[in-house]
Amino acid sequence: MRILLTNDDGIEAPGIEALRQAAEEFGELVVAAPLVGLSGCGHQTTTKGSIDVKKIGPDRYSVDGTPADCTRVALHALELEVDLVLSGINAGGNMGVDTYESGTVAAAREAVLLGIPAIAVSQYVRKDLELVWDNGIEWTRVILREWLGSDHLLDNSRPVLWNINLPHLPPSATKPDHVLCQCDHSPHPVKFQATEGGFTYTGNYHDRPRLRGSDVDVCMGGQIAVTRLL
Repeated sequence: MRILLTNDDGIEAPGIEALRQAAEEFGELVVAAPLVGLSGCGHQTTTKGSIDVKKIGPDRYSVDGTPADCTRVALHALELEVDLVLSGINAGGNMGVDTYESGTVAAAREAVLLGIPAIAVSQYVRKDLELVWDNGIEWTRVILREWLGSDHLLDNSRPVLWNINLPHLPPSATKPDHVLCQCDHSPHPVKFQATEGGFTYTGNYHDRPRLRGSDVDVCMGGQIAVTRLL
């Protein structure tokens, strides 16, 4: 199997290295990721002007574009032949309505639109715990081992998009269960504070509403949320 790795935090982000470690046992890896972090850019693509691409190592390309650009460039400009696209591991959750804003999810979604199955992986981050990547690496590896050994990536020969959100637990925590769940479309708690000449966003991501058993509820409740998006 040949697997494309990408993200929205940038090619030097620790999360894409964590994803590499999680995926390395499953086949040949190639990286095409944004030159700089573009978290929250959604499914933006570049259709005017040049997209600069540099080969910065063996099977490793930096793309001066969006996450969705990275997938497009890898598959249709660099003409990389891959069997799967993995996007992440994002430093921050991408669950519920986040999936519409997320560059991480967009890079994976673009792959499915172009005919390649894809998985987006994100690590929810709590304010009260230090983020240690070791848990996320192992939990992602376990899920990939199960998913790649089954028929989860295709549905009647059509590629499938999966979205995985890892909970933020202490480093000593045992592996939580992974739960198949639906995407929660409850809105964020959108709030603003007036400033001189404008407004500053003050909504609290961690206090967002959630439907029982949804991806938001599962992940923030300490389990791994696994959601099919396409």
